[in-house]
Amino acid sequence: MNKKRTGYMFCFATGIVWGALIGASITTMLVSYRIDLFYEKIAYQENMIEDSVEKLKKLEKSINNSNIVLKDIKIIIEADEEQINSINNIEIEKAIKEKFNSSLGKEVKNLDAEILMQVIDKRILKFDEAEYKIDVKKLSLSDTLKIWVGITVMEIESQE
Repeated sequence: MNKKRTGYMFCFATGIVWGALIGASITTMLVSYRIDLFYEKIAYQENMIEDSVEKLKKLEKSINNSNIVLKDIKIIIEADEEQINSINNIEIEKAIKEKFNSSLGKEVKNLDAEILMQVIDKRILKFDEAEYKIDVKKLSLSDTLKIWVGITVMEIESQE
């Protein structure tokens, strides 16, 4: 009986050792696979950072050497929605943009913000049934000219 018991204990101990070895090897393979994935991801991100740094250096050099030109005009209208309907809002925006179309494509350093502001400040626009006075609130000049304007209705003609 003692031999039988010793044989069972030997098989049990051998099973534990083999199980531990197989478990450890599987765990090692899974961990090393994940580490390889993370290593590839880190290497890719390091390359992306290096590329971004190079692009940034080149852009900084080109900004110092090149001239910024006016590419777009954006009009932000600040008015009561009750006074101005959406069609007149679009017409006002179109009329203001027409005043600045000649400035598109010009170098920003050659444009004067004060003169651009005076082009439409205190101007009166007439449409079908009303007159609108434009007051420039704010102007931002970069590659995009942004103008914040306030619109007030001057006079509404009666249709008789």
